[in-house]
Amino acid sequence: MEIKWSAEAVEALRTRFGPDARIWKLVSDSEGCGCAVSGVPTLWALDAPLPDDIRADSEPVALWYEKRHEVYFDDVMRITYDAAKRSFTLASDGQIYTNRLATVDRRTEVGNR
Repeated sequence: MEIKWSAEAVEALRTRFGPDARIWKLVSDSEGCGCAVSGVPTLWALDAPLPDDIRADSEPVALWYEKRHEVYFDDVMRITYDAAKRSFTLASDGQIYTNRLATVDRRTEVGNR
């Protein structure tokens, strides 16, 4: 999987989550969404990837994903940011996955920041 980042998206992530948010994971999050088969694309800020996570070809943002979620995404995608809407977009040449890509801080020390 390859993820291309716009400069605006990289800056927006750093502004929202700080410079310490360096580990990101792309998931198809079905928790609480009522989606039985497919989930909602979401970016999680993590302390570290899980041992079975796969690193995507993604620079300058380090991004991982789970093998089981690979089926939900294209091989090459891009993440952009619209400052006017304050939202991230996940898209490929074939489709727009979401123009409201959720970002969730799942780091353990969040309350201490």
